Amino acid sequence: MAVSLTREELAEALADSGRGDRAAFRRVYEATSAKLFGVALRILHDRQLAEDVLQDAYVTIWNKAATFDPGRASAITWLATVTRNRAIDRLRSAAVRPAGRPLDEAAEVRDAAPDAATLLETRQETGRLLACLDELEARARDAIRTAFFEGVTYEVLAERAGVPLGTMKSWIRRGLQRLKGCLEP
Repeated sequence: MAVSLTREELAEALADSGRGDRAAFRRVYEATSAKLFGVALRILHDRQLAEDVLQDAYVTIWNKAATFDPGRASAITWLATVTRNRAIDRLRSAAVRPAGRPLDEAAEVRDAAPDAATLLETRQETGRLLACLDELEARARDAIRTAFFEGVTYEVLAERAGVPLGTMKSWIRRGLQRLKGCLEP
């Protein structure tokens, strides 16, 4: 049963609620519950959550009605702010822990990124590879880097260097053999 109160009557009923007047609180509830439910529902997009938040909001309103100051805001603004804040708090708590899944399951979730030991090992191997590449003669080193890091074909490399294809293949093959020898423990 919706009760219609003027701004002044609502402010007075809210002030009376702050002094423990249950009948005044009932009038506040009856006059504002539909509007405050709409505020919660607009934020949460879930009827059940909005109902829960509305209940929490009215508990807060009952407990803090004495702090309402009609000089700072209208009663409906104060009530809507309490409800809005409760709804946002519920959204945040739902974002932290997805509904329906136990918190213990988080321990079983595997991170797709490599772990620190793997990253360190990869960096060390990359460092060794670069050091071994630097030991090769310039033409073999440049041909291997271009072929393997840029994906350029042997034919294009031979053209660029102005050498026969067989020569380019030999440079790369000999360079790869030296790399292998350098990289083996």
